[in-house]
Amino acid sequence: MARVVILPKLGQTMEEGAIVEWLVNEGDAVNRGDILFEVESDKAVLEVESSQKGTLLKILVGADATVPVLTPVAIIGEPGEDIAPLLAELGGGGAAESATAPGMPEPEAAVETATAEQAPAAVVPEPAPAGRIVASPRARKLAGEKGVDLARLPGTGPEGRIIEDDVRAWLAAQPAATPLAQRMAAREGVVLERITPAGSRVTAGEVAAASRPATAAVVAATAPAVAAAGEVTPMRGVRAIIAERMATSSQTTAAITIHSEVDATAFVAMRESLRDALKGELGFNVGYNDLLGVIVARCLVEFPYVNVQLTPEGIRQMPSVNLGLAVDSERGLLVPVVRNAQTLGTREFARTFRELVERARVGKSNPDELTGGTFTITNLGMFGVDMFTPIINLPECAILGVGRIRPVPAVVDGQIVVRQKMWLSLTADHRLVDGGPAARFLQGIARYIEQPYLLLA
Repeated sequence: MARVVILPKLGQTMEEGAIVEWLVNEGDAVNRGDILFEVESDKAVLEVESSQKGTLLKILVGADATVPVLTPVAIIGEPGEDIAPLLAELGGGGAAESATAPGMPEPEAAVETATAEQAPAAVVPEPAPAGRIVASPRARKLAGEKGVDLARLPGTGPEGRIIEDDVRAWLAAQPAATPLAQRMAAREGVVLERITPAGSRVTAGEVAAASRPATAAVVAATAPAVAAAGEVTPMRGVRAIIAERMATSSQTTAAITIHSEVDATAFVAMRESLRDALKGELGFNVGYNDLLGVIVARCLVEFPYVNVQLTPEGIRQMPSVNLGLAVDSERGLLVPVVRNAQTLGTREFARTFRELVERARVGKSNPDELTGGTFTITNLGMFGVDMFTPIINLPECAILGVGRIRPVPAVVDGQIVVRQKMWLSLTADHRLVDGGPAARFLQGIARYIEQPYLLLA
């Protein structure tokens, strides 16, 4: 019997994925464990295996398409098997979602769970016309679950009665939207059906642009450059994720950025000593980011009010330090997360960070390795940048921007000498931490940079 292949949920925070490439063609035989396709989700490119043996009868979602998790993407069955009834039940392929565990559910199960778990855009209803609404119990139940105003629907049942199929047809005609976009639309009073998405789903940035014209400038600032005169590159994949998150951060946080110039002379000397001492053991050079990671993790323990997140219930103190370090790559900005960083010494931190970066840059990260951070470090020093204003990586409370280290003349004990100086830029959410405490946290980081031997205390 033909079975449906769905896009699996490959990480706790994964909501959608973009099919990068199909590695088998329609008509090809597949075995259990064969790689069917590659999917990009939350900055990671992952391989999806087949859980059954058979023939790939139909590809429902082609390469470069982005769809929600649990969406049917293909059908596997016996050679020559008639899949027309299954395609009809799926609505022509790929549009329905299934809540079944990753794998190949029975066609009946796929259709039933698709109707129960589909998450369409939450549209703000327009005023309903006066008069009694006649609808079937199943139509009312589905409309209530999905937030649909029955007054807006034409009924195709007897005497104009609204039936369940009318609700489903109306839902299918609405533009898909990310969960964040749905929440923003409900809060801002935006009708999602009036927005034409640039990609497969309406994003939070597009909702913000529709609700506040000034927000369009923020979204435009994150858009990719035009490839050539008259040619526009669609905003999708990693670029779309970055655009939505950064725009949301700018719109929702009360950000304050403070800068501090730090004497990094002893910090540079320690790094050079550790590089020479540990290269043979580790097989690579200990870097400045490794030392910064250890220092920041220590400070987040000493100043726990920065290691917090805003939740609907209030300010949550995070139980451990999960440190994200932004990495530039050909695929865009990646932020591997070193979990429980407060428990790691320089050796362990450096090894863990290298492994995470290597997997991220080749697109082999587990999605959970790129999520769950409680604080982020972003270093632009290698690009000759001295000072900048980093944007908070929600739902975190703060982010540390690191500038280049360079020799400058300085006055020490009345003498002009050359010292290694660097700039630190801390952006914090003023809703969660005030300027004074944020400055003390930054002072703590500066103290360890200027006197790195204190890490041994």
